[in-house]
Amino acid sequence: MSKIFHLHLVSDSTGETVSSIARSVMSQFEDTKYEEHIWSLVRTKGQMERVVKEISDNPGIVMYTIIDHNLQEMLEKVCHKYSVPCVPVLARATKALSNYIGIKAKAIPGRQHELDEDYFERVEAVNYTIAHDDGASTDDLEDADVVLVGVSRTSKTPTCVYLSYRGIATANVPFVLHCPLPDTLFDLKKPLVVGLVISPDRLLSIRKSRLLSLNEERQTDYVDMEAIKQEILEARKLFNKQKWPVIDVTRKSIEETTAMVVQLLKKHREKLRELD
Repeated sequence: MSKIFHLHLVSDSTGETVSSIARSVMSQFEDTKYEEHIWSLVRTKGQMERVVKEISDNPGIVMYTIIDHNLQEMLEKVCHKYSVPCVPVLARATKALSNYIGIKAKAIPGRQHELDEDYFERVEAVNYTIAHDDGASTDDLEDADVVLVGVSRTSKTPTCVYLSYRGIATANVPFVLHCPLPDTLFDLKKPLVVGLVISPDRLLSIRKSRLLSLNEERQTDYVDMEAIKQEILEARKLFNKQKWPVIDVTRKSIEETTAMVVQLLKKHREKLRELD
């Protein structure tokens, strides 16, 4: 049986950064069980004292994004007392960047979450993505940064959401056998169009699980292997005909697919700039 340990995530901001890093790290230890304690907006001595007490009661590894040096010392002191790691998750990256560009970082708590222009661009991207999910509102696809096309259950929606959180306005259009795609999809100039494909075996498994969760027992082409093979084949033919880049999501996580789309978008934008 795996040992359960305590993981304390402490931040002087929303806690999103340290939580995201912690999840990424912990994903490398699949069989490890831990109890997560999240402390956000810790900016005063009194707030840090409550955190320190909890760490004293439940010693465990501490990961933090704290700017104030006095508060950092309080954390490091209690960690030293109980011989547990105390990890400043952004310190090394910030120091390396500071040394390279020769500029000292500004010690401003929550700076990464300021309501700046990038923030509002992300909000607009999320709003656009929500309004253009699953083939909705195809008349203004030209306003998208990315358009994903794929058969049902190829993770189009969650990939779009991840991209929108990065400020990338993303629409998705389902490929359905014998159903025409919107004409606007074939006249796009600015957006990057990406086709998503998946292996028939994997798609069949996903779709069966989906129907099971809906208590749907009827047998349809949706879960017929031959129909699925034909569906994927026709989708691939279309993508190749249109010369759209294709990503096989069979063995990829949403994060991996998102990263590939971001790389493709970068190349796409560079190409558009060369053409201007």
